[in-house]
Amino acid sequence: MDDTAHRLAAPLPYDHAAEARWVPEPDKRPGRTAFQRDRARVLHSAALRRLAGTTQVVAPMRSDFPRTRLTHSLECAQVGRELGAALGCDPDLVETGCLAHDIGHPPFGHTGEEALDQAAEACGGFEGNAQSLRILTRLEPKRFALLEEPTSRLAPWPGRSVGLNLTRAALDAATKYPWTRGAHPTDPASPKYGVYADDLPVFRWLRAGSPPERKCFEATVMDWSDDVAYSTHDVEDGLQAGHIDPAALRAPSERAELFKVAERYAPDAEPEELAAALDRLLAQDFWPRSYDGTARARAGLKDFTSQLIGRFCLAAEQATRARYGPGRLTRYAAELVVPREVRLECAVLKAVAVRYVMQRDEQAQLRARQRIVIAELAYVLTERAPEGLDPVFAAMYHEAEDDRAALRTVIDQIATLTDASALALHAKLVGSAWT
Repeated sequence: MDDTAHRLAAPLPYDHAAEARWVPEPDKRPGRTAFQRDRARVLHSAALRRLAGTTQVVAPMRSDFPRTRLTHSLECAQVGRELGAALGCDPDLVETGCLAHDIGHPPFGHTGEEALDQAAEACGGFEGNAQSLRILTRLEPKRFALLEEPTSRLAPWPGRSVGLNLTRAALDAATKYPWTRGAHPTDPASPKYGVYADDLPVFRWLRAGSPPERKCFEATVMDWSDDVAYSTHDVEDGLQAGHIDPAALRAPSERAELFKVAERYAPDAEPEELAAALDRLLAQDFWPRSYDGTARARAGLKDFTSQLIGRFCLAAEQATRARYGPGRLTRYAAELVVPREVRLECAVLKAVAVRYVMQRDEQAQLRARQRIVIAELAYVLTERAPEGLDPVFAAMYHEAEDDRAALRTVIDQIATLTDASALALHAKLVGSAWT
């Protein structure tokens, strides 16, 4: 190991800066760590509960046992907690980042995100990850700033909600994309970013002293745990629902189409690499050859998912330890190392879920209708506001300093809806209900 790797792998305890909150507050009950308090705040938040009614792959009302954004977040948190702990992270901190990472997703999943981005063009756009930071630091009512006046440009202003008032390290652990719109470090055209312009004060505070545009170690663990959780579980759901035929993955024509989809997740991979990744998975003893819905088949499917999660996490743990050694890895002491072959296997699994579950004709028709609902809600609420806004957003609308801030409030209101409440509000305001 070279000197740089040895230095990065040295134990780094979480310091006062990592445990600081934007607005200082005393402990209500001694004995809990700062990160245990963070975890409890996210777990008990209305924003997290709302994810139980928000689409993951299949809409919540269209399946008896759906995976929602909430169940996905819980699964991601379980994966992240164990992987983070194995590498020396505080497990409560990593779990908090995982629980919070999708908290900003709007109704109808990525379809709603795309529709809201169009509706929010005049106020800077919409992105689920940036909305997550906004919820955690502003929209989820838990703490208010009590300062008589800002002490610096990083400070909140009097009477302003500071959301859950999480620690700096917890907010950082939930930040997948630590940059503003258009500032992606390698791809300026990327639609992914983590903060809106009017949330920059708290973003600058949480990123103080951090390497520019670099995710903290806990966020890289969260990011990989997210990929592992949804790639494996979405394929599990597709197999159980009968949308995925394991035999089809061996047909040349199907494989060619599948690899086209996989390119969006691994744009630098050659088809031969993707084929090798799929073949490695198909060769595993735990890979299902068929699925008939029996108890034995269901047990086999659960083992399939568990084996995949173990495969992906163990590979990342071993590769990270090989680079950085046995020390405690926290904050900016390291970056999670995921072997390329494993990343490609995960990319192929994502492509399987997209091709056979998300790209079905009925799903495409449903998404088209969902886009209309979001667009019409945005139009009607913008025209009628503050009518139709919940009291908290109506008050924010009255306090808006300009049209951009007023529109952002309307977007915030829509983004906090569940799938069902979006449909109900649309039926109420627009006058057409559908399911």
